[in-house]
Amino acid sequence: MSARVVLLGCGNPSRGDDALGPEILARAGAWLLQRPDIDVRIVEDFQLQVEHALDIADADLVLFIDADASASAPYSLRRTWPSRDKSFTTHELSPEAVLQVARDVTGREPPPAWVLGVRGESFELGAPMTVSAHGHLEVAWDELLELLDDPRAAAWDARAAGW
Repeated sequence: MSARVVLLGCGNPSRGDDALGPEILARAGAWLLQRPDIDVRIVEDFQLQVEHALDIADADLVLFIDADASASAPYSLRRTWPSRDKSFTTHELSPEAVLQVARDVTGREPPPAWVLGVRGESFELGAPMTVSAHGHLEVAWDELLELLDDPRAAAWDARAAGW
């Protein structure tokens, strides 16, 4: 039996490199049509909200995907944990806050989760994705395929650690 994976991606396709999350999810959706053996659910939004806690509640693994101006190029992959951070009371939540809401709402530990932050540099309204972001997208896409090829927490932890 394969793991139930949720890919939860954020971004605004009208804001330059902020389109990285939606672009990866679009590729994943097309790729998954050829892979009915993999149990992956794709959730896309402009930003993370409290409602996304319900999207991840029954998953075995969660991967948050977003453009990240502070990530090392081409991307960063890190494990994340539930936390009540400052975003908990705002209109846009962090992945950690979404996990905390899932814990609070369900009364259970949320599924293991990671953040794939793809390096972005320009987020201007109406701007196209930069050439460098396209390159980062290609490398991050390969990483996502590696993760989906082995959907186990230990394997994802090893990749996040650079093993």
